[in-house]
Amino acid sequence: MKRVGLCQVETSLLSRGESTRSIRPMLLLIWAPKAWHRLSPLKPPALLWTPGGEAVHVRYRLLSRQGPGERGRQTQPQGPGFRTRLLITGLFGAGLGGAWLAARAEKERRRQQQRTEALRQAAVGQGDFSLLDHRGQARCKADFRGQWVLMYFGFTHCPDICPDELEKLVQVVQELEAEPGLPPVQPVFITVDPERDTVAAMARYVQDFHPRLLGLTGSAEQVAQVSRSYRVYYSAGPKDEDQDYVVDHSIAIYLLSPDGLFTDYYSRARSAQQIADSVRRHMAAFRSVLH
Repeated sequence: MKRVGLCQVETSLLSRGESTRSIRPMLLLIWAPKAWHRLSPLKPPALLWTPGGEAVHVRYRLLSRQGPGERGRQTQPQGPGFRTRLLITGLFGAGLGGAWLAARAEKERRRQQQRTEALRQAAVGQGDFSLLDHRGQARCKADFRGQWVLMYFGFTHCPDICPDELEKLVQVVQELEAEPGLPPVQPVFITVDPERDTVAAMARYVQDFHPRLLGLTGSAEQVAQVSRSYRVYYSAGPKDEDQDYVVDHSIAIYLLSPDGLFTDYYSRARSAQQIADSVRRHMAAFRSVLH
């Protein structure tokens, strides 16, 4: 194995019988065997004769030496002190991170609780309703007690928005039902166009989305009652020569808790992932008020 060293070398060039002509101090980087470091750090001058009859006085002094072993020893921290400091620093950082996460979770929990209380005070979804499902069976609000419900108001002749929102609702349901341990979510579609959305029309429509999607319809009065209960606006537009028309209506997905209470709503701007995350938080924080 070889080592690298740094020497200061002074040379003087003489001719035979002449005094010193020049002195040149210089630094040399030396690549030498291991044994070289046994040389004395300060050597007396050495007289070397050149073929031209001139003598060179060489005086050198070791400034530093460093081999691979020394380099490794210089860069490696020594002793248990460094490891202890590193461990303490890591534990301190982990403690700060854990405290920050806990504070953030508590803040989110309080915010969610405040939002839920504010929505309950808005008296949305109060009272009962009576409708027919797409199989012709009578349905009321009490039938969904004990279930989480995602509900959307729309109509089967809607060209784009209603299918898009129902697809998003179904994505949320599928994501949540794929997670073990989470309670099932019942998807519900209530029409705001009772004139055209009969039981048969609803049955044909809901089968294209999800096998558990429940379509609800009824008379004009029954639909108006449930729509008022959930603050849903809707208005049928003018008919064309084919007697076709569109219905302008509110666009929102409603979340009902197992108590049958309105818990949250999601506008068109919310993604399926955002809605699923919100439903999970509501599930985790849910405490029944009926017991």
